[in-house]
Amino acid sequence: MKAIIHSFVALSLAATAMAEFRTWTRNDGKTAELELVSVAESGDEKVGQFKMRNGRTVSLKASTLSEADAKLLADWKPAPDPTAGPSSVFDDILDGKLVKLDGKSLKSFKDLQKPSKFYVFYYTASWCGPCHQFTPSLVEFYNENKNENFEIVLITSDNEENAMEKYAAEMKMPWPQLKLDKADDFKKEFRHGVSGIPSVIVCDLEGKNLGNFRGDLKKLAELVK
Repeated sequence: MKAIIHSFVALSLAATAMAEFRTWTRNDGKTAELELVSVAESGDEKVGQFKMRNGRTVSLKASTLSEADAKLLADWKPAPDPTAGPSSVFDDILDGKLVKLDGKSLKSFKDLQKPSKFYVFYYTASWCGPCHQFTPSLVEFYNENKNENFEIVLITSDNEENAMEKYAAEMKMPWPQLKLDKADDFKKEFRHGVSGIPSVIVCDLEGKNLGNFRGDLKKLAELVK
């Protein structure tokens, strides 16, 4: 306890103009510049996890803070995740169910930055000759035009994960893929009218099908810019 009090005194003398830090006041009047990182429940009160300017952390209960700061602790909410993006009708079936090329292997991909406007679903397969001819053009499109407005997600028609992986590595695919065991569920839930592959189906976040852009990547580039 004495160490925490001494830290409060020392930190109050070392305040700088960093936006993340603010002055927190204890109920004994001592103050310090701390950054509130997280809040948890302990029994029937809130406990804040704070970061000191020296990088160390300290936990403080609401009951040890001034009335005003105890209320701030109770009302605190974490900053929005900048990678979260807006919600879409595809969240449930995509979240936690994607893989992406890492080196020459497909590995679980949980860091998807959700697009702000469009999902582009690439229906394809390793055994499809026309797909092998078309995919390099789509890779080039993606590398030249990728921005926060859209994300491509591959929906496979393969039957084996090894085939998916070999195809992704051969084409150096930069986008994520829906896991093989979820592809059929996706196709049943979102009937995009795909009659052949390759197909490049563009949807807004509400799920509206804006068409198959396989034959006009230039037009797609204009849409997503």
